[in-house]
Amino acid sequence: MGPSVEDHAGAVRALKAQYQALPRTEPVRLAKRTSNLFRFGRADAGPGLDVSAFDSVIYVDETERTAQVQGMVTYERLVDETLRFGLMPLVVPQLKTITIGGAVAGLGIESSSFRNGLPHESVLELEILTGDGRVVTARPDNEHAELFRSFPNSYGTLGYALRLTIELEPVQPYVRLRHRRFDNAAACFAALDELCSTGRDGDARVDFLDGTVFHGRQMYLTIGTFTDTAPWTSDYTGQEIYYRSPSRRPIDYLTVRDYLWRWDTDWFWCSRAFGAQHPLVRRLWPRRYRRSDVYHRIVGFDRRHGLSARLDKVRGRPPQEAVVQDVEVPVRQGPEFLDFFLDEVGITPVWLCPLRLRDPVPWPLYPLKPDDLYVNFGFWSSVARRPGQAADFHNRLIEARVDALGGHKSLYSTVHYPREEFWELYNGPAYAAVKGEYDPDGRLPDLYDKCVR
Repeated sequence: MGPSVEDHAGAVRALKAQYQALPRTEPVRLAKRTSNLFRFGRADAGPGLDVSAFDSVIYVDETERTAQVQGMVTYERLVDETLRFGLMPLVVPQLKTITIGGAVAGLGIESSSFRNGLPHESVLELEILTGDGRVVTARPDNEHAELFRSFPNSYGTLGYALRLTIELEPVQPYVRLRHRRFDNAAACFAALDELCSTGRDGDARVDFLDGTVFHGRQMYLTIGTFTDTAPWTSDYTGQEIYYRSPSRRPIDYLTVRDYLWRWDTDWFWCSRAFGAQHPLVRRLWPRRYRRSDVYHRIVGFDRRHGLSARLDKVRGRPPQEAVVQDVEVPVRQGPEFLDFFLDEVGITPVWLCPLRLRDPVPWPLYPLKPDDLYVNFGFWSSVARRPGQAADFHNRLIEARVDALGGHKSLYSTVHYPREEFWELYNGPAYAAVKGEYDPDGRLPDLYDKCVR
């Protein structure tokens, strides 16, 4: 049972008072237990804004297929609640501890995004604690419409989402998966484009669609279709590993919950960096700790203390450049970007996820074209730097190619754009206008300072 509307209103009043009491000379930060950002610095010091009272589902309206939720509720908790009603959010990002407020203020994506867009596009109303200390209710048709539309991709620099009303859609108990293999990028992206355009895979409906590239001659598209029955269901939370399954099981079945969290157990494939995919280590590693937030904490500790870098130096290995990014590229440019990436960067596997915006009007701070189909490329690893290469050599190479191909890059990880280029890409004038209205004294950092500096 979640908090009542009255309980939530009381928590809002307490948070406003807490915000006003924070020193105005110090940067504001959220005191929260989890993060899915990949900008690791020193551990935060000083007082934080305690938002622990905003981590629940207030209610689900089964008839209207909507939910009122608090901004810090994780998708794991949200999905568990909505599935009780046979419903799910229109887009469920891949990792359990992503919060809905984080996915809306940042960017989330998943295999339903080719038909449902991004998480913020299913938000009907936002209650926001703004930088100037007000709590406002923003909708697309009220006096705070500019804030409503500028909130996505603002990363907490305009305010924090305290309550959201979101759309839901019905589910069936199981998802049938079909893994289609391709041996060249042109055929893979042509098939992806057709599947998104028609919404059909032969006689089957396409409810979910994503892909995995293992190398230039081995790539898979995974088509998911809701179904009421399943002859079997696979379990990828134990010894078996999901990302290896396309080459082993052309047809597969998962419960809807296991499908939504299929990537979380091994953080896509990144758990291999910790040895968690080795059969012996996997048997000894408790199942409750095989999840993305545990791996994220390990990486954060390592990055803050430079343990891997020091170990590489002792072993005589070249310095490593972390390349942890998600980028969106128009589908017609997909083969060109993939060829470039495999040749110049070489990280594999690579995740593919198609995306088409639902809204006919671009969102100001992440201006994708509404009528275009994009493909998200996700790659999360490190690359050895050769002598003479700058510390951000590969990241800048990727940024330049994405821009040249008419794409955009998510800001959850390291960003290397110079200031002028950054604001050109992320609509500096629109941001400045909303920032001036809702945080005129700059109590919250601006977007460039938060993401780049």
